[in-house]
Amino acid sequence: MRNQPEPVIEAAFLNVQNAAMYMGISVNTLYVWRHRRQGPPSFRMGPGGRVMYRRDLLDEWLSEQQQADSRSNPALDPLNRAPRQRERRRAV
Repeated sequence: MRNQPEPVIEAAFLNVQNAAMYMGISVNTLYVWRHRRQGPPSFRMGPGGRVMYRRDLLDEWLSEQQQADSRSNPALDPLNRAPRQRERRRAV
């Protein structure tokens, strides 16, 4: 039983460094998004007020970003829409 690998524990909460690595972006990008209130939801935890991210909310936010992109969501692709007809100007 000694040679069995230890189970991998996936944390429900990630600090800024781990959240950035999880998302494949830089730590600086996360800080900028947080400052501008643009990125995934975050909060401060503990007496030191460490910025943390919930893994499930990161996944949800990433999915929302993917659905909002016309390259990932065919419903938003302007090439899938019928061309609009111009309105004719009425003579006055």
